Amino acid sequence: MKPATNTAERSVANIRALLIDVINKAKSGHPGMALDAAPILYALYHDHLVADPGHPDYFNRDRFILSAGHTSALLYSVLHTAGYALSMDDLKSFRQLGSKTPGHPEVGVTPGVDATSGPLGQGIAQAVGVALAENMVRSSYPEGEKLCNHHTYCLCGDGCLMEGVAQEAISLAGRLRLNKLVLIYDANLATLDGPTSDSFDENVKLRFLACNWNVLEVEDGNDIKAVSKAIGKAKGSKDYPTLIIVHTKIGYGTVKEGDHSCHGAPLGKEDGDKAKSFYGIDAPEFTVEPEVYSDFSASFGKRGVEAYEAYEAGLKEYEQAHPEAYATFQASLKKDAAGLVPESLPLEGAKSTRVVSGEILKILHQSIPYLAGGSADVAGSTMTNIPGEHPYDEYHRTSRDLHFGIREFAMAAAVNGMNLHGGILPYCAAFLVFADYLKPALRMASLEKNPSLFIFTHDSIAVGEDGPTHQPIDQLPMLRSIPGLRVYRPADVKETLGAYKSALAYHSGPSALILSRQNLPQLEATSIEGVEQGIYQVYGDKKAKLAILATGSEVSLAIEAAKLMKTPVAVYSLPCLELIQDIDKAVTLPYEKRVSLEMGSTFGWGDYAKYHIGIDTFGASGKDKDVMAHFGFTPEAVARRLEAIL
Repeated sequence: MKPATNTAERSVANIRALLIDVINKAKSGHPGMALDAAPILYALYHDHLVADPGHPDYFNRDRFILSAGHTSALLYSVLHTAGYALSMDDLKSFRQLGSKTPGHPEVGVTPGVDATSGPLGQGIAQAVGVALAENMVRSSYPEGEKLCNHHTYCLCGDGCLMEGVAQEAISLAGRLRLNKLVLIYDANLATLDGPTSDSFDENVKLRFLACNWNVLEVEDGNDIKAVSKAIGKAKGSKDYPTLIIVHTKIGYGTVKEGDHSCHGAPLGKEDGDKAKSFYGIDAPEFTVEPEVYSDFSASFGKRGVEAYEAYEAGLKEYEQAHPEAYATFQASLKKDAAGLVPESLPLEGAKSTRVVSGEILKILHQSIPYLAGGSADVAGSTMTNIPGEHPYDEYHRTSRDLHFGIREFAMAAAVNGMNLHGGILPYCAAFLVFADYLKPALRMASLEKNPSLFIFTHDSIAVGEDGPTHQPIDQLPMLRSIPGLRVYRPADVKETLGAYKSALAYHSGPSALILSRQNLPQLEATSIEGVEQGIYQVYGDKKAKLAILATGSEVSLAIEAAKLMKTPVAVYSLPCLELIQDIDKAVTLPYEKRVSLEMGSTFGWGDYAKYHIGIDTFGASGKDKDVMAHFGFTPEAVARRLEAIL
């Protein structure tokens, strides 16, 4: 590239020089893709993206997600020059403790960052969820385009497209015809370990065409006009999402240009100065020319302010024209749905908690028009079917019944994206054993403080004949180890109602509902309110010599076993361990007199009890009652274990 000859090229040169300084000062970062993708982000923000730095969270802005999160120095440099509240001192604090410029983008930390990213591929999947939410909101209201009408952009690299979650999400987006989603692929043909030819040689264009995407291609990533023209064409798509393949050279302008070795190592001062000289920049470190700020202010900044003011004025007009719809829209942004959970259900006799959950969802769908969700092809088993609803697709945009297909990871990541977008209250469902498939999205939800709702059924060896491949043993401790994730395992109808109330009221993190396949009795002493305590007594008196700490289906089992005991035994239900404030205050018996009871791994229970009745092996195939008896989960067998402990 020759020295800049116009304002656009000069701005890109400044951005490249700035991000070199940002990474060099931190002595840490990833300059390779950041340098070659600078024209892409410039073209996007300068010519197309609609957002207002003065109101970075306004609802109808375009969303941008950097799936290749290691390229954060580029994003921060662009956000700074584009006018966001990200100072030069913030850039100088790149990757430092407590800064607004962490190593990978984090939503809620940096203004202008719309999603946390970094684990490759998840940004693409979250962008699919954002685009899905945009379409759902727009389709839900009369003249809905006045409330929600924007594009979702995502920038990815070669590594993102190698991740399985990316292909799940790509396939889903194509099936749902999310035409306002634009994925820009920086094809620099390099990974950390070497050229992509070592591990990746597929025809990306044909791959996306096969998944119902439009595909555009830019041969020279430094051709700002060509990149901008491609984005403009993608915005006009009326049928499919669009992939823009932009061919670039990693580490453009450095002595290591085209070499994978510049992927993740700072350039250092000598190579950095040479690169800046190549770009035509001769200025002190951390210098941005006034013309660059003006360039963004006159384009991106002006466009964003005008769009924000027009949107706010349009909202007032919309409120006058459609007061009920407007009220619903405002309620959807607050997500205050806990009060809509019923206080009771007209259910008699033993019921599985998955059935109870299904009944609750039916009621919530009648009272919450912005509730939407589905499962990974097991809706009939997770009880997440919506009666009378056709699956959401290009012909049924008002449907709230999402068929995610057998794509657990993308499903969960998309739900995270839907929540980040707002206006939709989403949930998703799968069998508990397959929480392993989507665990990184659960972790991401917690990191984002994202109130996603995950429903897991078939929660124990009571799955029966499907055997150890489908019987969760280690999943509960895995879920409970994730900071900020609330794991609810209700024992009956009342506790399931309480779990929904608590989960829907929890707005600073995700929730997982763990539900039984087998029928459970309705217990006398359980309560909706008890769930919020995390632990409470459901059987026994002050004469108890032993305390059983149980969850879910094992609460009724513990009570039956306690009734067989000659020695008084107390039973406590622990519907949500994360809500327990003081275990010693809740259970007056000392630690040495406590026994945990759960049909799964005993890992982690040592914090609550000295003795444990659980399963630290894999399950077995057979009828549910036979399998439970085999592993000692009958009232008689549990009573014998308790007697032995006593």
